[in-house]
Amino acid sequence: MNTRLSTAAIDTLRANALRFLAIDAVEAAKSGHPGMPMGMAEIAVALWTRHLKHDPARPDWADRDRFVLSNGHGSMLLYALLHLSGYDVSLDDIKQFRQLDSRTAGHPEVGHTPGVETTTGPLGQGITNAVGMAMAEKLMAQEFNRPGHDIVNHHTWVFLGDGCLMEGISHEAASLAGVQRLSKLICFWDDNRISIDGDTAGWFGDDTPARFRAYGWNVVENVNGHDVEDVDRAIREALANTENDIGPTLICCRTTIGKGSPARAGTAGVHGAPLGADEIAATRAALDWAHAPFDIPQEIRESFDGRAKGERDRTEWEARMAAYRAAHPELAAEFERRMRGDLPSSWRALAPALVRRADNEAATIATRKASQVAIERVARALPELLGGSADLTHSNLTDWPGCGAVRADQFGRHINWGVREFGMSAALNGIALHGGYVPFGATFLVFSDYARNAIRMSALMKQRVVFVMTHDSIGLGEDGPTHQPVEHVPSLRLIPGVDVWRPCDAVETQAAWNAGISRTDGPTLLALSRQNLPHQSRDEAQLDDIARGGYVLADADAPKLVIMATGSEVALAMAAREALAAEGIGVRVVSMPCTNVFDRQADSYKRSVLPDGVARLAVEAAHPDTWWKYMVGAPKADVIGVDRFGESAPAGALMKRYGFTAEAVTDTARALVA
Repeated sequence: MNTRLSTAAIDTLRANALRFLAIDAVEAAKSGHPGMPMGMAEIAVALWTRHLKHDPARPDWADRDRFVLSNGHGSMLLYALLHLSGYDVSLDDIKQFRQLDSRTAGHPEVGHTPGVETTTGPLGQGITNAVGMAMAEKLMAQEFNRPGHDIVNHHTWVFLGDGCLMEGISHEAASLAGVQRLSKLICFWDDNRISIDGDTAGWFGDDTPARFRAYGWNVVENVNGHDVEDVDRAIREALANTENDIGPTLICCRTTIGKGSPARAGTAGVHGAPLGADEIAATRAALDWAHAPFDIPQEIRESFDGRAKGERDRTEWEARMAAYRAAHPELAAEFERRMRGDLPSSWRALAPALVRRADNEAATIATRKASQVAIERVARALPELLGGSADLTHSNLTDWPGCGAVRADQFGRHINWGVREFGMSAALNGIALHGGYVPFGATFLVFSDYARNAIRMSALMKQRVVFVMTHDSIGLGEDGPTHQPVEHVPSLRLIPGVDVWRPCDAVETQAAWNAGISRTDGPTLLALSRQNLPHQSRDEAQLDDIARGGYVLADADAPKLVIMATGSEVALAMAAREALAAEGIGVRVVSMPCTNVFDRQADSYKRSVLPDGVARLAVEAAHPDTWWKYMVGAPKADVIGVDRFGESAPAGALMKRYGFTAEAVTDTARALVA
């Protein structure tokens, strides 16, 4: 680097390099958001060149800092940082911004671009993912660090904008982070007072610093976001807060969106549209940037390159890890296993044994209670199981003996999320992304609507998260239609990558938990009953076939009808089968606890379960539409479902009103084979 340049001059060149990579990439794509990268460039320089602990050659290093771009529409800022820092993000990748099959997608995607820690774009979820990451870091440190051996010691840094703060989920996340005193969480607020619709004064008048102080955060105010030294001072203050363990920190950076653009800086016009050739030329002149599009001088590249420092930081940690391994070999092996995401070697044998244990117990209990039993058994075997409930612990039944509550000064494995369904679900994604834990969280199924976009993001990111949703139908009774899910199970099945299990008894519930724990390519959602459900008898082959998502639970010689059912309605199907057998009508009952898994089975297996030429009936206390795809090949078919809202009444009365009785199912089945 030219030593005659002052530090301030070097920082200005670095910031302008970030600006113009963003400007040029957005212009080439004719699509994107240049304003935020232009406005946060100096903040990025301060963090990435002076403080961020990372190694571009090893993006998965366990004790790296986590950086989250919550305002993910400004993705070109992150791509420019990754490229200039030395990650495997080439200039050609930058030039292909937002193009088909590009590594530089419109919003950052984890697993798609090296160095991206989480998929962001839905505003507010990035900061909430970061809360989960910071929570995981704190718990892993409490669990594994020993005197003289701090192998878990990193920060979680977040860039966020006004949009993130306007989204209600940011309140859920920030409130919890304050209560949990997540001191290694440090956020930069891009206070530019512009959103797509214009000046935010007309719709966003919060006193944000006061709001965050009320949450229990440290707040660093009045930071000039275009002065690297001022941002650096604020970061050092935040790090001092970390050392003193006095809670998370919000750094309030006053910025100008589109900084450097003569005509558009400070306006909504630079938020989400290319500058255009004329304004780009004017910006180059205004910032004295005489370089061609995508041309970054080598001396600027060298000043940004983080590989040498990253290697030093990583190898220093590896040396500490080697000392830890020598002093605490069992703990070290456990830490490394969990950070890899591997389950204990005993799990392969234990999982089917747990299913058989549930079968031997033959309990008639609600599947929410069966889930609690399963949680306790899994938790004994998997110390990485970490979960809780959104203020419904004693309804969702998510605690277990000895779990311990997660508190600011106390290690535990059970999290009281409070009434924060959305915040809980997005934070669970952050815990999973951080590594070291298999997280789960619970609420009523009807409130999956609050959590839905975080569940979708879990699937998009292919994260191992278990969502426990109880009170699964109108069978919950007196609380009425506001609390009775009707469309929820079928609509959740439509989210690509989500496996929705609705078990019929304790055996299927244990199998569902096993599936969620074993799965590494996406989330699992359990829809569980409030009411008791009878045990169903199975042989060894049937116990194994539960894992296929759908299987023959009871059969007949040359059946004239196949009844498919899930959850509490399996018992009705079995009762109808018995009644029809007395009339000489053979019925096969297919339990379908997870249609998503069943759909992935080989065609030969699916045909063996649902043979062509036989009438079919589906029974589920949910909206019926998604069942019709299983009727192809049947000469006659029908679905008993719920296509209207429930009512407030005892569960038994409701089930009778809506046609979910053994007699009603028998009558419909009889009509199909008449």
